Amino acid sequence: MKCLNFEQKIQIIYNLTIKRSDKHRINFKEDIMKTEKNIKVLVQSFGRFLSGMVMPNIGAFIAWGFITALFIPTGWMPNENFATMVGVMLTYLLPILIGYSGGKLVAGERGGVVGAITTAGVIAGTSIPMFIGAMIAGPVGGYAIKKFDEAIDGKIKSGFEMLVNNFSAGIIGMILALVFYKAVGPLVQMSNTALGNGVNKLVELGLLPLTSVLVEPAKILFLNNAINHGVFSPLGIQQVSDTGKSLFFLIEANPGPGLGILLAYMFFGKGSSKNSASGAALIHFFGGIHEIYFPYILMKPFLLVAVILGGMAGVFTNVVLGSGLIAPPSPGSIFAIMALAPKGGLINVLLGVMAGGLVSFVTASAILKTSKESEEDLEKAKNKMKQMKAQSKNSETPVIASGKISKIVVACDAGMGSSAMGASVLRKKVKVAGLDIDVTNRSISNLTEDIDIVITHEDLTERAKAKVKNPLHLSIKNFMDGEFYDNLVNQLKNETAEEKTETKKKVYSNGVDKSTRGREHQAAAPNDFNKKESILRKEGLLLNLPSVPKEEALKAVSKQLADLGYVSKNYEKFIFEREKESTTYIGNYVAIPHGTSEGKSEVLKPGITILQYPDGIDFGNGNIAYFLIGIAGKNNEHIDIISHISDIVEDEDEVLLLKNEKDFTKLYEKFSF
Repeated sequence: MKCLNFEQKIQIIYNLTIKRSDKHRINFKEDIMKTEKNIKVLVQSFGRFLSGMVMPNIGAFIAWGFITALFIPTGWMPNENFATMVGVMLTYLLPILIGYSGGKLVAGERGGVVGAITTAGVIAGTSIPMFIGAMIAGPVGGYAIKKFDEAIDGKIKSGFEMLVNNFSAGIIGMILALVFYKAVGPLVQMSNTALGNGVNKLVELGLLPLTSVLVEPAKILFLNNAINHGVFSPLGIQQVSDTGKSLFFLIEANPGPGLGILLAYMFFGKGSSKNSASGAALIHFFGGIHEIYFPYILMKPFLLVAVILGGMAGVFTNVVLGSGLIAPPSPGSIFAIMALAPKGGLINVLLGVMAGGLVSFVTASAILKTSKESEEDLEKAKNKMKQMKAQSKNSETPVIASGKISKIVVACDAGMGSSAMGASVLRKKVKVAGLDIDVTNRSISNLTEDIDIVITHEDLTERAKAKVKNPLHLSIKNFMDGEFYDNLVNQLKNETAEEKTETKKKVYSNGVDKSTRGREHQAAAPNDFNKKESILRKEGLLLNLPSVPKEEALKAVSKQLADLGYVSKNYEKFIFEREKESTTYIGNYVAIPHGTSEGKSEVLKPGITILQYPDGIDFGNGNIAYFLIGIAGKNNEHIDIISHISDIVEDEDEVLLLKNEKDFTKLYEKFSF
């Protein structure tokens, strides 16, 4: 071995140290980025969970708010008898509803029942409204019964299931209620008192406007519902019980700052952002969909300063004027805010909205006029927003191995409803990406080993794996998750570009591509219009239906399909069997009820029915469907119209607008060809 002198040895040691240090720095940076992403996802998930306990019960809060505003001694129509409902609803009804929803989120109906029982314990053990206590008791009750059910799964003898289920829920609920009564309730009351004192101190010191420094950026991260319904709503309801109104309902929900941003773009924006800002302003201000202004801020992040200052101005005005609402407004429309203003308080509330809008407009206008940077494309900003929204919903990034991918199948039990929608969305994106990949939908029973990738709902993945071993299996939470497909397409694009490399496996970051893919089943020619019309007939579109339990809605879909001659009356059984296997909620406020593969024998001819529920149908786990699209299909006759409908429901904001559409002709033309 060559002998090295001292200087050479030092140089080698130095080089090794530097290289290791550089590698460490790189790894450390990557670890920090991963940690930050994990923390962000964790916070978003927690926030979504909190809001999921309150959001389903907003109607009850509004009902209580109206009763309070109307019948208390200082209300619009004072009534001593009716006013007795105020305390009952505040103390018992609302916390128990929250507790039930929290338990249901964790463990379904049984979790909801045990969560409600546990919440009763924390209510009885305190002397103040227990909203925060309910948000703890509900999930704890749900978690306890979930763990119990997992422990006894498959161990109960046939015929004893109902006995065990009923007694276990009762006993576990009783024990938890006692624990929360004696131990948890008093602790929550102490914490609640301390929190209330802290908030009051902020008000006394005039520091409450500073909350906008945190609230407004958090909204852009899609924590708006979590902040509004998970934090401000419980605080606000507590305040309403004391004073008859609360300004906490106006901190996050104030539409003024967002309106100011959009007005600034209307006057001083450029290109597509300027042209689209007026429509976005109407949707935001009157429709209450605040997310619509987020892309305009993402185009120029410095505009965060404008919404922060606007939010601070709105809060300051409300503090000075003593403004407040009687219940949480949802959505944050100016109409909802005006409707929930207390007696004699409407003008003050409107002044708070105007102040927030004016300050935001002036600040945003100055930023847009003086900015020398080129304006980022609006579509790119919207895509960025969707990535962030996907993270807030825990959308997974698919991981695929390197290699030639030529065949992708989206599969469900029957292979016609949800999978057809998902395949349609993916086909479009694959087409525009210029990838030569065949994308189809099938039932799980028809999967074959020659498929490269199989995409199934997470509840059905194990069944698909048992059917075929060779394909790569990817799980999806809902079949309309555009971000999931975007991530997959981007990875496939990168794999295609680097096909000649020796890369074994890659995980690609989120990417969005608003694109379309040509179909295996091409749109029918004009002479096929009658076939399309027979698949979605005018009698098959029902509007403005009242909200009902999911089971009743599924029966309504089945009855409609049968009445139109698409299926036999026995088809209903198979719709319910399919729903038990995994939810037919596909995302974006849409559900596609359909039968199992065994139910195809009851299908007489292909057809679709669409039921509109403006107030929504609860499909569990915080999923609300405003449209139920019932499907009867054997072959692929319905695929064209399914593909067309998927174009519509792929856009979440579009669905939110259409859910209140009362013009039959307009809606029918929208969904048909």
